[in-house]
Amino acid sequence: MSKKRAHGSIRFAVFFFLASAVFPSLSRAQVPVFKISTEDSWIKFAVKASVAVNGTFDKWDAALTFTSTDVSTGVLDIKIHADSVDTGSGMKNDKLKSKDFFNADQDPLITFLSKKVVQTSPTTFELPGDFTIRGATKPQTLTLIVSGAPGSGSGEIHGTMVFDRKDYGMNKGIPFVRIGDEVDVTVDLKVKRISGPSLVFKQ
Repeated sequence: MSKKRAHGSIRFAVFFFLASAVFPSLSRAQVPVFKISTEDSWIKFAVKASVAVNGTFDKWDAALTFTSTDVSTGVLDIKIHADSVDTGSGMKNDKLKSKDFFNADQDPLITFLSKKVVQTSPTTFELPGDFTIRGATKPQTLTLIVSGAPGSGSGEIHGTMVFDRKDYGMNKGIPFVRIGDEVDVTVDLKVKRISGPSLVFKQ
């Protein structure tokens, strides 16, 4: 190989190395990046019963990511620690953590993963996804109402979902308490865009 061709190959190799190092970061800068503040957010549930059965979870995490400024590319990933359930009653907490309900020892995480955002109005969205509890996964849809225009800065996402506990193998009851089958889940997420451009919404 001639010296001229060798120098050309070296220059190309150096350029390729620099390009591979720079362009990914440039690409990442072109997508909006959001942070969900778990300290200011919550996840709650409620079941119709002869004695109130409702509560929240003390330990969970959520991530909202996008591959472009198109809101439909959003991915919402929620992971809840089942043993962090708090109903205000130690007896109810222990029962819900048991194998009859969350089975927290064997299946420590309750998760929801959606890889698609469907905008249904200027401020409402549907997120079809996979909901997993006690190791069983089934399709569910989280319905969201967005306030505060999170695409341009910060805002609040209020979501609701209803599922049948028996679909996930939770067929037992709680002693001396008559409980229904439908579980109402609500999430309230405080979201802030920390970098990248604004999201593009349908008007």
